[in-house]
Amino acid sequence: MTEPPAAFAAELVGVSKRFGPVLANDGIDLAVARGEVHAVVGENGAGKSTLMSILYGLHRPDAGHVLRAGRRVRLRSPADAIRHGLGMVHQRFRLFPGLTVAENIVIGAEPVRGGRLDHTAAHRAVTALADRYGLRADPSALVGDLPVGVRQRVEILRALYRQAEVLILDEPTAVLTPGEADRLFEVLRTVAATGVAILLVTHKLTEVLAASDQVTVLRQGRVTGRFTTAGTDAGELVHAMIGRSLTPPAPRRARPPEGDPALDVRDLTVRDADGVARLSGVSFTVRPGEIVGIAGVAGSGQRELIDSVTGLRGGTDGVLLDGTPVRPGRDPRVAYIPEDRHGRATAPDMSLAENLLMGGQRTLATRFGLPRAAVRSRGRELVERFAINTASVDLPIAALSGGNAQKAVLARELTRPSRVIVAEEPTQGVDVGVRERVHALLIAARDQGAAVLLQSSELAELRELADRILVLFEGRTVAEFGPDAAEAELGQAMTGVRG
Repeated sequence: MTEPPAAFAAELVGVSKRFGPVLANDGIDLAVARGEVHAVVGENGAGKSTLMSILYGLHRPDAGHVLRAGRRVRLRSPADAIRHGLGMVHQRFRLFPGLTVAENIVIGAEPVRGGRLDHTAAHRAVTALADRYGLRADPSALVGDLPVGVRQRVEILRALYRQAEVLILDEPTAVLTPGEADRLFEVLRTVAATGVAILLVTHKLTEVLAASDQVTVLRQGRVTGRFTTAGTDAGELVHAMIGRSLTPPAPRRARPPEGDPALDVRDLTVRDADGVARLSGVSFTVRPGEIVGIAGVAGSGQRELIDSVTGLRGGTDGVLLDGTPVRPGRDPRVAYIPEDRHGRATAPDMSLAENLLMGGQRTLATRFGLPRAAVRSRGRELVERFAINTASVDLPIAALSGGNAQKAVLARELTRPSRVIVAEEPTQGVDVGVRERVHALLIAARDQGAAVLLQSSELAELRELADRILVLFEGRTVAEFGPDAAEAELGQAMTGVRG
């Protein structure tokens, strides 16, 4: 007698989920097998996060159901999901920096002795787990002292400690260097080889093609493609994601920019509250019609540099805009696209129209205040011009997807009369369609004579857009490259290794 096929590790069957008028998931079927790395991709707002939240018990479906190892389960909370062998590693780590690696991994399921945590047993269990999966981590190290890549291993180990047989990873390389990302994918292969099913949610198609076995593509809440990774390519995946092919990037200009620098950073040193230098003697220029990229591992001084250039750190003689010092409190001569869309770039509870006008109120103000009709009209104009997908400019900006919120920030900042543009992680967490649009807008601004300072953790983005790439390491500029530099060469400089 022929054996029946093994059940999938997890299945979502006919899953639909609505939030008010928005249908986030519409009859989605998705199945992941044991030992498989299954990528889930799609545009911002395509329904990926909602679907994974349903599988992890954060949301309940309005229709459809979840199967675990062939059996129907009801997941009313993450605790239910964990009991059924489902684990999730979130984009923003949920670790306690003041606790050790072992304490973070066993928390909530601690081995106890005499009513207290048995540290010896915890260390032994974590060491055995790390050895089994090849996830090196010192059980006694404080998590707050660890680099980002190791913290991510701790998150994975915590899920595996709870005997997760299905592991969901949400944008796992968003904060990793290229070398750390490569090591993560090696780890995922090792974990999958033990029979764990892995769902990989990512916007980066290079990662999908390099790391997955199967791919499911979502668009507007529906499945638009299912592929075996070995039998597809980036072009086919992009078409399934956005319904068209991407426009080739604009060719590079042959002539270098000329004229006096619009942004001139001179021997800039910044110290923190304890007197520790976070930037030490940083100097560079950005000329009109030029994009200068900033690369570096997290914590290399990028935040201090951006805050100094925009005036958020206060005025300083070390930063000149058109020959005069930057003004404290947020220099209006600088257009600023922050990494933190919600905390720094927008007022979440205000309407989209109000957010699009923020900082430019004087252009519409009368002696009687701001005419609401004019604010809405300006908002509708920018929505159409920048292809922002929204039902109404009166909706709070928090109701928009991440990609559309980012387009709104760019619409506001790139329509300011600014000679200097500071773009900080402008495509982090957005899909390929939005990424294409953001890149086109930055290139257009450069071609119209803006001086652009671009800070990005994505080396491919820097190589595509920047005319020059500066590398920060421990608060110093340690190297400068042209756009043709190899990613391996850039990655080495980012970790302090010079060729």
